[in-house]
Amino acid sequence: MKRLLLTAAAVAALLIAGAPAKADKFEDILKAGTVRIGVPLDVPPFGSVNAQRQAEGFDIDLANMVAKGLGVKVELVQLTGANRIPFLLTDKVDIVISVMGLTPERAKQIMFTAAYADTSLAVYGAKSQNVKSADQIGSLKVVAAKGTTQDLGLSEMNPKASIMRTEDDATAAQAYITGQADMIATNSLIIPDLMKRAPNKEFDLKFVIRRSPAHMGVRMGEHSLARWLDSFIFFSKMNGELDKLHQKWLAARMAEMPTL
Repeated sequence: MKRLLLTAAAVAALLIAGAPAKADKFEDILKAGTVRIGVPLDVPPFGSVNAQRQAEGFDIDLANMVAKGLGVKVELVQLTGANRIPFLLTDKVDIVISVMGLTPERAKQIMFTAAYADTSLAVYGAKSQNVKSADQIGSLKVVAAKGTTQDLGLSEMNPKASIMRTEDDATAAQAYITGQADMIATNSLIIPDLMKRAPNKEFDLKFVIRRSPAHMGVRMGEHSLARWLDSFIFFSKMNGELDKLHQKWLAARMAEMPTL
């Protein structure tokens, strides 16, 4: 029996020694000296391109802060609402920082960090429209960027709703502003920017789809990277840096956010 146990232990040791080392994205980033972070450029104030053709916004600043915290260079990769998760799954980015809401369905595909900004998703339209809930949309057309939480949430609330799905948030905003759609489903924090861009357009709050804090995302199984990002978010809350970003880009103090 003792010989058998020793043999079994020896075989196990050989199998472990011969097994390929498990990849760890956190270690890979530190060794490479570069982190690829997916960000939005169509969702101001979280991400857009300024007059100098430079990326700017809440998520852009946060991505740069993450790279600085890691002690590596940053490579910013432009994302849309629809390709945030596919870019992670196909290893085109290491981290997504793109005002992404958490859902149980998404959490089957990727890992989410703690929330870094509190937002809500809602439907907006003209003051004359008598719509106070999803079931009162009727024949009115609502525009939303496809694959976003507002698209999925509104579809669940009213499967019969007429939803005009666009490739990205910028196209959705333009469709509403130009009258191609009667209402728009979007993040509440981008409404002030839209009101500045289209002062003659009404953005009356019709109803809230749901509260939707923004989270970073990493590939499934990358626990070391997710844990480091959680620690980074916690530290940035404690030292006031996240609050500074809220005041700079959202014109408001950082609210208390739920924890995972």
